[in-house]
Amino acid sequence: MPIDFVSIDSLARHEGATVTVKGWLYNKRGSKGLWFLILRDGSGLAQCVVSQESADAATWEVAEACTQESALSLTGTVRRDERQVGGYEVQVTSATLVSLAEEYPITPKEHGIEFLMNQRHLWLRSRRQWAIMRVRNRVIYSIHQFFQERGFVQMDAPILTGNAVEGTSTLFAIDYFGRPAYLTQSGQLHGEAMAMAMGKIYTFGPTFRAEKSKTRRHLTEFWMIEPEMAFYDLDMNMEVAEAMLVRLVTDAMEHCAEELAILERDLEPLKRVQGPFPRVTYDEAVEILHSDETARMMDEKIEGLKVEEASLRAELEANRKAYGQAKKHEKRQYDAREIAINQRLADIEEENRYLPKWKESARTFEWGNDFGGSDETVVTWHFDRPVIVHRFPHHFKAFYMKRDPEDDRLALGMDVLAPEGYGEIIGGGERATDLAFLKAQVEAHGLPEEVFSWYFDLRRFGSVPHSGFGMGLERTVSWICGLHHLREAIPFPRLIDRIYP
Repeated sequence: MPIDFVSIDSLARHEGATVTVKGWLYNKRGSKGLWFLILRDGSGLAQCVVSQESADAATWEVAEACTQESALSLTGTVRRDERQVGGYEVQVTSATLVSLAEEYPITPKEHGIEFLMNQRHLWLRSRRQWAIMRVRNRVIYSIHQFFQERGFVQMDAPILTGNAVEGTSTLFAIDYFGRPAYLTQSGQLHGEAMAMAMGKIYTFGPTFRAEKSKTRRHLTEFWMIEPEMAFYDLDMNMEVAEAMLVRLVTDAMEHCAEELAILERDLEPLKRVQGPFPRVTYDEAVEILHSDETARMMDEKIEGLKVEEASLRAELEANRKAYGQAKKHEKRQYDAREIAINQRLADIEEENRYLPKWKESARTFEWGNDFGGSDETVVTWHFDRPVIVHRFPHHFKAFYMKRDPEDDRLALGMDVLAPEGYGEIIGGGERATDLAFLKAQVEAHGLPEEVFSWYFDLRRFGSVPHSGFGMGLERTVSWICGLHHLREAIPFPRLIDRIYP
């Protein structure tokens, strides 16, 4: 059966023609003898105008009766109008009510985050969430393009595994027909096996971490992209990670301009995501934390917050004085601005609490410790694009990391840190190839050797140098979109205290 309607994002190709569009009522307003219906269909928004003078009684009745999120089928002529959302509108000649929506629980007023999270199944329909999911879709598409164009084979790692990848403390354990099993932390170990068969592979699937963390950077279920490459060393690995991020950001800016505008994303930091990325060793990153320049930057940021807070409070007071004399549409603008100001003031209060702690943490950071989120953020302040930190102390890296032949204290690992406070979005490195070393590492980490027998076989039969990395999809989408919390970067977030809806 042929499709009898067009999508809103294709209206430009139908200018002057009579078409049918189907979707949901996003908003509506009325004027004398006119209804302006804003329809959304997932591809975009379009204003659809119903005139009492030209429409039949049934169509006018539908326009009057439809409520927010009612499903509609509208037929009319496409007319170009750059003043309207999407640049085109539909002059409606016929309207059919597919379903009448009950009173919609999400309104234009401000809702708390808990309310919105409980309504996540409906919140996804909002303009902002629509934009985020569209960017996520573009990033996923670009990931596949990037690897497929370079001869990688997409393969799938199991979600149920009998072994840990990065230790057992963050695993979700299950009973697998009377035997212990786990939800995967990573597809990397199986990715190594697949790379030994295919040369270059990537996996793309859900991963699970049972960390009892409530930070804005953590989800218990998230999606990982994990390439694994035979005959690649650490430097080659870093080059692939860099090229991929440049591609993802470039594609998002090119294909998601409307979505990034809806999110009010500052594009200047994204425009600077070009190679080569700075590459600093762990030792150099520690020196950055200890530097006088870091202390100066910290003081500058603290002082800047004081100035910004004073300016915002003055604006808030002026807006409240003007509110009483404002017209209705101006009051809506004042309300929206007050919400934005109060949110920023809350952020400033939080930053004023933690920046002094960050300053002390950077000053007293000890060599051999792993970087925390604040340390990663401070390091990125010194660069205008993502930075790659490499060669970490081995004791806090995974057991399979190869040691630096020039310094046995170090592992040949690398992290890519995103700017603007988004921290680590890629982690990886070169894999150990020595069987005896790997066995010793498994024992040292308290892992059961028998479940790694298949993994050891990869070193017995044709072992080669190989490298790979993992990129968290949600962290990357959050950074590109400029989001405050990962929970908006996935359709249905799973957090330590949330598994609904």
